[in-house]
Amino acid sequence: IKPEELSEMKPISFTVGDGTPIQGYLTLPKGKDAKNLPIVVLPHGGPNARNTWSYNAEVQFLANRGYGVFQLNFRGSTGYGKAFWSAGFKQWGGLIQQDITDGVRWLIKQGIADPNRIGIYGFSFGGYSALMGLYTHPDLYACGVSYSGLSNLYSYLKSIPPYYKPYQLMYQEMVGNPATDGEYLRKASPVFHTDKIQAPLLIAQGARD
Repeated sequence: IKPEELSEMKPISFTVGDGTPIQGYLTLPKGKDAKNLPIVVLPHGGPNARNTWSYNAEVQFLANRGYGVFQLNFRGSTGYGKAFWSAGFKQWGGLIQQDITDGVRWLIKQGIADPNRIGIYGFSFGGYSALMGLYTHPDLYACGVSYSGLSNLYSYLKSIPPYYKPYQLMYQEMVGNPATDGEYLRKASPVFHTDKIQAPLLIAQGARD
């Protein structure tokens, strides 16, 4: 790896519709101005993980091919205090997804993103976010990739393996309870809304996913 060929990862911040400040990172193609670029939105997994300022092979690969890469730490991400983390509870497809959407619109408003060339790609929860983005805002994304992404929150919550059973109540508090949160879980499960996905979509899954 030649350091002089790597693209710079810059911290960014913006405010979403309800006034909540959101932080993240933007990596631009080396030698390109931050103007009218094709963008790959890269939601992180978890969702209780976070993006950090560090080397990321996928980000550098995409930037090297001419794409701006947008990583944001939406509500539910760790590292910003308990209130910010817990604000993501039972907000899969809700406030979490809205933070991502507001971030994309911020990029467009800043003139950084070409509104006709924005893709969304993620792994695990990030793959779920990609599916949700394509279903909830089909006009915003030109394409999407879901890698090991969740598509059905019902089956996800029911397939918790035995060694996770001690944490089942925690999962129900953070994600949802199939017995009491049926309407929310259905709305937040992309598998029930595939008819609303219009952009090209690539789905990759592991053998046991």
